[in-house]
Amino acid sequence: MGYSFVVFADGCANLPKEMLEGIKLIPNDYLLDDVPQVYSGDVDHFDGHTFYDQLRSGKVAKTSLLNSHLFETHFRPELEQGQDIIYISMSSGISGTYNAAKIAADELMEEFPGRFIHIVDSHGCGFGNGLLAVKAATLAGHGTDVKEAAKILDEAVPHACQYFTVDDLNFLKRTGRVSGVAAGIGTVLNIKPIIYGDSTGHIVTCGKVRGRSQAISALAKKFKEKVMDVPDQHICISHGDCLEDAKVLEKMVKEIVPDVPITIAMHEPFSGAHVGPGMLGLFFYGKER
Repeated sequence: MGYSFVVFADGCANLPKEMLEGIKLIPNDYLLDDVPQVYSGDVDHFDGHTFYDQLRSGKVAKTSLLNSHLFETHFRPELEQGQDIIYISMSSGISGTYNAAKIAADELMEEFPGRFIHIVDSHGCGFGNGLLAVKAATLAGHGTDVKEAAKILDEAVPHACQYFTVDDLNFLKRTGRVSGVAAGIGTVLNIKPIIYGDSTGHIVTCGKVRGRSQAISALAKKFKEKVMDVPDQHICISHGDCLEDAKVLEKMVKEIVPDVPITIAMHEPFSGAHVGPGMLGLFFYGKER
């Protein structure tokens, strides 16, 4: 299949192999107890059970933004071959990666004045930008002009919904999402937050429930409230090594929309380091965030 432009994403997109057609991945590096790790981006080759077990045992994972030089290294060969580029970035509200990609794009377009590079701020992470990357590849496969595709993708961002819960509040405490006091009280009372990516790309809490089963039900309720009936609807569930919970959520979602495809995958390590084992996320196209 020929593509009218090149689509880039990175390991944060959380895409399994069957969803990667037409998408080029930029790897993400991270540290696990200060030991460098490289994540290629193909979640099918990610040993999530071992990774999340290591977090459970107390090992600390640290991540950093993708820098401008890395983007230049991956973008330049495509530009030299006369290709235009769209890169789907994780949210500017939680990472400096978007700004680094923009810097690289602006510099390269000066060097290659006939070429066009567009950086989509997904305002999301995980499947939150992965679904947009799949949409971009579909547009490229249909021969859509790159500038028209950029407009379509930017307009799709507010509809790329992502809701998730976590099992251990201490991971959110480390990243400043909740205070130490709130994490301690929440743990004692078995409080589970319902979290989403808002319209500015920040990760915020939109509800709290007591117990894991109520948290899973709350995700399904949010889905029912927000889901759009669109031809390219594709529902994705990612989990931090809690497959059984993901299957429970899948069953609830199927009761709401029986005929829409659902993909379940391990949650990638790059953002998984910040939400921890037991993370459960639901991603789909909705009326609004």
